[in-house]
Amino acid sequence: MDLDDAGDLLMNEADILASTEPFTQPAVLLASVHNGITGSSVRRGPTPTSSIPPALKGSGIKVDRSLDSILDPRQDRPRPAKFSKLPYATAQTGLVYDVRMRFHVEAYPTDDDVHPEDPRRIHAIYEALRQAGLVWSTTSESPSSYYMGRIDAREVTEEEARLVHTKKHWDWIASIADLDIEQLGKERQHEKQDTMDSVYLSTNTPLCARLSAGGAIEACRAIMQGKVKNVFANIRPPGHHAEREDVKGFCFFDNVSIATKVCQSEYGEKCRKVLILDWDVHHGNGIQQANYDDPNVLYISLHVHKNGHFYPEGSYRDQRMFYGDHLHCGEGTGLGTNVNIPWRTHGMGDADYIYAFQQVVMPIATEFDPDLVIIAAGFDAADGDMLGGCHVTPAGYAHMTHMLMSLADGKVAVCLEGGYNLDSIARSAVAVVRTLMGEPPDRLQEVNPTKTGVDDTKLVLRQQSKFWSCLYPKDMSERLAGPQHGERMHDVVRKWQATTLWEEHEMSPLFIHRRQLSKSFEDQVLATPNYMDACPLLVILHDPPEVLASPDPRTGRIDLHNTWLTYVSWAISQGFAVIDVNLPKHVTSGEDSQEHEDTDDVVYRTSEATQLLTYLWENYIEVNESTHVFLMGTNIGHGAIINFIKGNEDRAEERLTRAISFVEDVPFQSCRSATNEDLAKWYYGASLVFVGAKHDFWTSEYARKPKKRFGRMSKSEEATISDMLMAHIDEVTRTLANDTVGWRTAAVARPAVEEVDVVGITTPEPQRAPPVANFALSPRAQDLSTSAAGSPLRGGTRSPRASSPPKMPPMANLALARNGQPRSPAR
Repeated sequence: MDLDDAGDLLMNEADILASTEPFTQPAVLLASVHNGITGSSVRRGPTPTSSIPPALKGSGIKVDRSLDSILDPRQDRPRPAKFSKLPYATAQTGLVYDVRMRFHVEAYPTDDDVHPEDPRRIHAIYEALRQAGLVWSTTSESPSSYYMGRIDAREVTEEEARLVHTKKHWDWIASIADLDIEQLGKERQHEKQDTMDSVYLSTNTPLCARLSAGGAIEACRAIMQGKVKNVFANIRPPGHHAEREDVKGFCFFDNVSIATKVCQSEYGEKCRKVLILDWDVHHGNGIQQANYDDPNVLYISLHVHKNGHFYPEGSYRDQRMFYGDHLHCGEGTGLGTNVNIPWRTHGMGDADYIYAFQQVVMPIATEFDPDLVIIAAGFDAADGDMLGGCHVTPAGYAHMTHMLMSLADGKVAVCLEGGYNLDSIARSAVAVVRTLMGEPPDRLQEVNPTKTGVDDTKLVLRQQSKFWSCLYPKDMSERLAGPQHGERMHDVVRKWQATTLWEEHEMSPLFIHRRQLSKSFEDQVLATPNYMDACPLLVILHDPPEVLASPDPRTGRIDLHNTWLTYVSWAISQGFAVIDVNLPKHVTSGEDSQEHEDTDDVVYRTSEATQLLTYLWENYIEVNESTHVFLMGTNIGHGAIINFIKGNEDRAEERLTRAISFVEDVPFQSCRSATNEDLAKWYYGASLVFVGAKHDFWTSEYARKPKKRFGRMSKSEEATISDMLMAHIDEVTRTLANDTVGWRTAAVARPAVEEVDVVGITTPEPQRAPPVANFALSPRAQDLSTSAAGSPLRGGTRSPRASSPPKMPPMANLALARNGQPRSPAR
């Protein structure tokens, strides 16, 4: 079948599937059997292939069919399990499908601009199931228990819908049936509403919406009544965006929430706890709102969020923000039963979803121990969907379904939500149904999650570990907060590094004037004593050093291992001056809550690093006597160097000897000027750029023949910054040595010269005055302890240049002994 066939848009009346509504009163039907009325006498729709014979006279009712056959004479009705010893394995999977749901169409449909929520969606899925031999039709072989058992849809009642929605919401949807074509185009649900939020209306919309919600209810009821072991509800319009009094995002009634409330009310303790797993690519804001304070409904949603820049964020009538982020965990007695796994980017695939299931979804769901599992099954994260932009395959959906079937004794209802590529949703639905029917999932082709997928999942795990005993490591903020405050690891590591660099190379902090100076900026810029002298100067801008650790799986405690600053040590051994700049991934505020903080945005960090590099250039580099200036940056440092060069073209070309970059996973920048055509050529000759093997650049069109504006590039065989630094150290140091060969030759040939006066007394070279930009007034000249560590102002004014630096460590590393005297830092 051609799933894109636009000709099959509406169905004839004879094709409408019969509803279960005539069979909702078994007592009436039994009376009909007593009176000899055939099933066809009460059944609406097509005439059944056979009728129930009249009851025989005598004691009791003697018919040649079971009671189920009397109540439901269809050939594809659900049948009892074939083998009592394997009741689940030999039971049927149910199917809910009613072609009347296809009558919700646009008032003015066009062939060239079809709405994504296309009526053909459910038809494409049904035809794919039929062609796969999973459902029975009149053209198939004789019906059997190997086919899916048909569960008829019905219309949801007002009482059922109002378990989630308001009466005003119900009445407004019902009123749509009375509008004409012109009124449909102008209709708005609320006053002062300019447009409807991603929905279209037709006079059939109320019926279709009621059938969709009623179909979800009947799907769950069929499982709870034991008619089928699990079920796939092929229903539309979708529902997970519909809120208490708002239709939005193609949705009118919150189908799965209504089904949840109905089953909880009807079956009591048998269906007290319900897990709703939503894998639609959009956040199910309606489901979250309906169950946010219910401790008996666990809602887990995996969705693209893009830090609040992906639908439905920003679309709410009440202007709420970031409703689908990881911090929304429920409220009241429902705190902890709302779990959002928000992807910060598009492009997530099977490995990311499976990783999230293994790390977060299944541990929490197992601990919750539900009585029923409902999957809000949007297939718009499928590979090929035009709205989702993700790459989940049919095998990926099958594996997620397979894991969820281990819960609630296998009671799983799959209710269709989104998914707008007809081919993708059809193939994905077939894979899910085959798994529901007992077939093992196909093998996954991709098993390694992306870095973003791991980071997003771990962020959720840390947040949810506060509420679920099964999740480790536990969030440490509560343990660290209080009288004995903890410190951020990046602050601790940098302090340790500053102490090491002081002890080994006498490197001390340079004063950096910032409006807000927090702990994260202490000791971030360290310099050797000769940074103002006439020698090569190496400025290294790097991310915080990696901590090689073996974390305790329960507490998250780690043991620090030595970090070798190989490039710094090599440069100093060659007589270079060094300025080491640490670019913190997170700026610790003065009032630290001890909560986990995610890495600051790359754009923000690059902007901050650029400002810092510009400050260093103007106050420490440009005014010194360096014979050569080398800038070396890793990741964020690379962006800062490029931005500085483009913003200071003349200064860079005059003083900068070479720019060296290592790029792992940040956006790769080019050095091109709109006013200076020669800048790219100069940068190419003065650069050395190493790009990680897994960087996206190598899959782009630019990689075929890189332009000079990207610099003198090399594709590293390594993928991480640490590995690249070690792999290319020989090449980098050889380049630095070649660039400074003239200085080395002159230094060897030049004898030490001392000025001698007429009486033979040696006179030292007079100390130069510091740059004016580095002078400032000390807030308390008489109190050295109040000045910033490494400040040039101690009791007056002082230059940051120290031709004969005092042998003392950074102020941040000093502590007072009990006798009040300073003591050296601990070794």
